[in-house]
Amino acid sequence: MEADNIRNLAVIAHVDHGKTTLVDGLLKQSNTFAGHQVEMEQSLIMDTGDLEQERGITISAKITAIEYEGRKINIIDTPGHADFSGEVERTLNMADGCLLIVDAQEGPMPQTKFVLSKALGLGLKPIVVINKIDKTGARLSEVREEIANLFLDLAVRDDQLEFPVYYALGTEGKAYPDMPENLDAAGDLTPVFRAIIDQVPAPAVDPSGPLQMLVTSLDWDNHRGKYAVGRLTRGRITAGDEVTLISTEGNPGSASVDGLFTAKGLQRQATSAIEAGDIAWITGVKDARIGDTLADPSAPESIPGMEIESPTLRVSIGPNTSPFAGQEGRFTTSRQIGARLEKELETNVGLTVEAQGTTFLVSGRGEMHLSVLIETMRREGYEMEIGRPQVVTKVENGQVMEPREELTIEVAEDYVGEVTSQLGKRRAELISMEQKGPDTHQIIYQLPTRAMLGLRSQLLMSTKGTAVMNSLFAGYTPLTGELEKTRNGVLIAHETGEATAYSLQSLEERGTAFVGHGSRVYQGMIVGLNRRGDDVAINVCKGKKLTNVRAAGSDTAIKLAPFTQLSLEESLNFIEDDELVEVTPENIRLRKIHLSQTERKKQANSPAAAR
Repeated sequence: MEADNIRNLAVIAHVDHGKTTLVDGLLKQSNTFAGHQVEMEQSLIMDTGDLEQERGITISAKITAIEYEGRKINIIDTPGHADFSGEVERTLNMADGCLLIVDAQEGPMPQTKFVLSKALGLGLKPIVVINKIDKTGARLSEVREEIANLFLDLAVRDDQLEFPVYYALGTEGKAYPDMPENLDAAGDLTPVFRAIIDQVPAPAVDPSGPLQMLVTSLDWDNHRGKYAVGRLTRGRITAGDEVTLISTEGNPGSASVDGLFTAKGLQRQATSAIEAGDIAWITGVKDARIGDTLADPSAPESIPGMEIESPTLRVSIGPNTSPFAGQEGRFTTSRQIGARLEKELETNVGLTVEAQGTTFLVSGRGEMHLSVLIETMRREGYEMEIGRPQVVTKVENGQVMEPREELTIEVAEDYVGEVTSQLGKRRAELISMEQKGPDTHQIIYQLPTRAMLGLRSQLLMSTKGTAVMNSLFAGYTPLTGELEKTRNGVLIAHETGEATAYSLQSLEERGTAFVGHGSRVYQGMIVGLNRRGDDVAINVCKGKKLTNVRAAGSDTAIKLAPFTQLSLEESLNFIEDDELVEVTPENIRLRKIHLSQTERKKQANSPAAAR
């Protein structure tokens, strides 16, 4: 298809503002699916991964295509969470316009600011949709003003300050050019379709020049192998063409195009040729990497690579060394873990991996970025042990600099004091505080990234699960001293065996249990949180001695409180420097690095610990 009839559109939003739901509506109302197809009854069609469906967020950018009034619209559905900013940064350069979706009650949020700044920086033409206008707490006039102020802060050209605004009920597939008086009024997404056709410019490409395409993404299947994905910025490509593959280091190589595919709905459709301006899936270039350039051999000119922001957080990942190692996973060796991480680097551009003996230092853009990788590997059958997350520092002019976050918290008025107390302990700087509703305050802080570790779980506990937190990378500041310890000590299993109700009853007198009756435990495993600040080793495997008046099954009469099961992210946030998270396909356990009490005392008294 000629470039004049193509529109390349990125859909961007903060998490849970309805981005993927609106894309569902565009797919269905463009007659992409036949009436009998199962997709017509589904929601969140673009979120195909198990973790995406479970968490209700987009993790990997997706590309789909629809047709409307004889024009092809390539839609790039981007993640809304800043931890997956690498996905955003590498895919936005395929677009010429963006559809910014904002919740009618929440208004612009930290990730709104992040994704919009990236889109405007690339010169994309914006279209704004204020979604969820049926919310009880919708603040339409205030939200529109907040959006205008955001554009005023972020626009790089004057013409970006003028943008169309639409009002939508994404779940009902309706949008309006003006706020309707009656939300039950008939409607569909025609206003949005028209805005895309009329407002988003056709790709500014050179259709008659020699081939040139930046490899923006990689995909693969078992049948055809690796796909190089990108938008043709110059020329055309046909199946069987010989091409030059120029690496990010500038080294040229040769390849032959085996097959060409373009998007149609959720599928890839084989084609014989693709013109400049369209997005292509190309097989046969097995050595392609993200950031490489495909070019005509007669004009092997590379396209400047993408600037990806540096990682801010890292963890050590190594083979499981607990007494239960090798009992629950299929992939348990350092070599297998290393091979899997190398494979991940091909597509996860925000990730870096450094080998250190049998372990690997894996750096990413945040807790969720790293935990999604670990959870994915866990489900694939890997057994690992994970160290405490550490910030990634850098040196500027001889000074060590650490990453900093802008943290936005929305919380009920009753818990404002608790929030300010917790943040004060973490050296957070208050930026602003304002009322967002009858009983809701929005508080914005800046604080070191390392001060964020463990904060989410603590605030959720102290606000009874009502606090809503969002953070955004805010640059680097000089490294300061140690932070105040905010976590209590832990309760550690003294021996290996099965936890008994009798012993757990005693544990509950000391603190919070992390294991239940019958759980397998080993010496050095963390089985609870102490009410005091020190670590205590306890025997959770001891049973009550039998007597003439006690039946062997009388333990069943013991009433225990439900034990606390920490998620993977909560576990990573929980541990201290001398602790590890043991991750297997079946369990997540916490443990001390040194399992025996003698080793822990020896380590605590060593000169290194004293320093």
